[in-house]
Amino acid sequence: MTTNEKMSTQSKVILFILILGNFLCLISETVMNVALPSIISTLHVTTSTAQWLSTGYMLIIGISVPVSAFLIQRFTLRQLFITAMCLYVIGSLIGFITPFFSLLFIGRMIQALGTGIVLPLVMSTMLTLVPVSIRGTVMGIFNVAILFAPAIGPVISGLIIQYYSWRIVFLGLLIAAVLILIIAVFKLRNVSETSKPTIHIPSVILSTVGFGGVVYGFSTAGEASGWGNPIVWITLVVGVLALAFFVRQQTKLSSPMISMKPFTSSVFSRAMFLMFLIMMIQFSMMLILPLYFQTAAGLTPVETGFLMLPGGITLALTAMIGGRLFDKVGFKPLIIIGLIFLMIVLSLFTQISNETTTTTAAILYAAFTIGVGLSIGPVMTLGMNQVPKQLHAHGSAISNTINQVSGAIGPALYTSIMAAASQHYIQHTNEVNKTVLNIQSMTQGVHTAYRAAIVFAVVSFILALTLKKKDQYLETDNDDLS
Repeated sequence: MTTNEKMSTQSKVILFILILGNFLCLISETVMNVALPSIISTLHVTTSTAQWLSTGYMLIIGISVPVSAFLIQRFTLRQLFITAMCLYVIGSLIGFITPFFSLLFIGRMIQALGTGIVLPLVMSTMLTLVPVSIRGTVMGIFNVAILFAPAIGPVISGLIIQYYSWRIVFLGLLIAAVLILIIAVFKLRNVSETSKPTIHIPSVILSTVGFGGVVYGFSTAGEASGWGNPIVWITLVVGVLALAFFVRQQTKLSSPMISMKPFTSSVFSRAMFLMFLIMMIQFSMMLILPLYFQTAAGLTPVETGFLMLPGGITLALTAMIGGRLFDKVGFKPLIIIGLIFLMIVLSLFTQISNETTTTTAAILYAAFTIGVGLSIGPVMTLGMNQVPKQLHAHGSAISNTINQVSGAIGPALYTSIMAAASQHYIQHTNEVNKTVLNIQSMTQGVHTAYRAAIVFAVVSFILALTLKKKDQYLETDNDDLS
């Protein structure tokens, strides 16, 4: 572990700029959810067509993030970040001025390209600049962007759309991106050396097909047609096969696009799987809870956004506190306490109904986010601490890819469970009042989804128990991973 526990002012400025960019990019992942009805009405498109503004965004990120390890090694920090923010500015500008859905879609995809570069770039740079002894604290601040931004996105867009047009959402993103870009041009400095790795075209193709197929397949499964859509199964099978070939290929290349060597560390592998399970639960609860209260309690999207807001704020605060405690008490107490919180609150969520007050739901969700905030940051930091410096770009690419995939798989899995349980209830009940039946069936579906989440939380808890206190930092004799 390094003895230098101080960061230079320049390093702090660099991380501040990168985290700002990261925060803006992550807001964009959820900011369209509330805006879709307004876009459908204004541009005269179907719901399934408009949904591509969100699905396509995730798809492009899922494809571009795995290529980031090559980009980070090949180009400088300034080149990558400024290029990414320029892409984001162009995409936001197109979204603001376009009169056509096709151009709006193109603008969103250009935004996604910028986001796909920024997300892994921030973590890779953080691993380079931040001493291991204070990495938990800094990672806690970074996790505010990862966890709070997606939660605040729908609230911001909901407020804007209630009083203005959805175009103002893009205008706000555009102004913010331009400001960050100007700051980066004048203040951002390069911190790492570049090399000239060769790009292996077959790897790029397999990565694109693999991650694209998995993200698209699970995203489509979460839509109305669900698992009965043959496209879901075709894209998933093709995606999984392509990923299998991709991983096999990376292990044989002397200069892989994403090195699989971090997975030779048992601690890294367990931490990444644990992060995947927790993020799946978090992404799913961010979808299921507002969906239930909009349907069963008749809340508007804006009201639902405010219901979720206390949890978003709690999550941000807990993530920062958890990061600081990581450096003081270690990862294991935080992860254990966090997962216990998750299991208890998920059990309470199995009792909610349409008579549950929004105040009660908001308090429960805030308590849920305490568990997420205490566990996800330490898990992520623990995993990244196992990656030697030579593999920082690869470790960052792996971590961000897992985040994106969990964001696709989690909501699709839990909404599928919810839909199946709801349908089973409808088939076995004697209720004839359609309004009552819809509420009761959805309540049953939500309860089943939360029970499934409890199972995954228990698995996470058992996995966390296998981690040892001595695993907090990379042992010096493990540097041969590179």
